[in-house]
Amino acid sequence: MAKSTNGKTQPAANSDGFKIISDNRKARFQYEILDTYEAGIELLGTEVKSIRQGKVNLGDGYALIRDGEVWLLNTHVSPWETAGEFFNHDPRRSRKLLMRRDEIRRLIGKVEEKGLTLVPLKMYFKRGWVKVTIGLGRGKNLHDKRESLKQKQDKRDVARELKNY
Repeated sequence: MAKSTNGKTQPAANSDGFKIISDNRKARFQYEILDTYEAGIELLGTEVKSIRQGKVNLGDGYALIRDGEVWLLNTHVSPWETAGEFFNHDPRRSRKLLMRRDEIRRLIGKVEEKGLTLVPLKMYFKRGWVKVTIGLGRGKNLHDKRESLKQKQDKRDVARELKNY
């Protein structure tokens, strides 16, 4: 997150021009991501305003396919501060993801395989629209997580040695 002049945090702009709002770094540690998909998301007005302030958490979120539609569950979008309680949204409501029908059919086939799940990886603005990258992942075991940490540490060590050389 980048700081703005008024002291509030704003989403940082990516090199591609996308403004990354939220990144679920924990997902790549807990899941082996096999494939990624980009989807639009159906939001209410107060949710968009809250997301523009960067108040979203993808940490516990996951996606399900119900009746041929993809739904994003358990993601937290904080209520907009200046709206009254009557006009505000429920922070953990289910949100519909907007994808092409053929992509959804492909996902249905893959999710029905044993142990595969849909995990939100990133939320960002693309040309003014809120987009979500969801990953098709398989849960890692403890020894896989240890192996990931070992590889990460080895990369750091090599980079440090190259820098000192």
